[in-house]
Amino acid sequence: MRVKTSITLPDDLLKRIDRADSNRSALIERATRAYLARLERAAQESKDVAIINANAERLNREAKDVLQYQGLP
Repeated sequence: MRVKTSITLPDDLLKRIDRADSNRSALIERATRAYLARLERAAQESKDVAIINANAERLNREAKDVLQYQGLP
């Protein structure tokens, strides 16, 4: 479902939007979806890094053990 809305943008940004695409709504929708996807990826990556960091010592010990088992330094 589409909902009509009104937003206020700086004049220079509106001119850039118009140069990029004659359909303002479509461009703003694509840009917003891309931006939100980037925010969601960044949040997930941040959570992943926190999990890795919380388990880093154990993971490093396991990796070292595997390397030693394989006869590698």
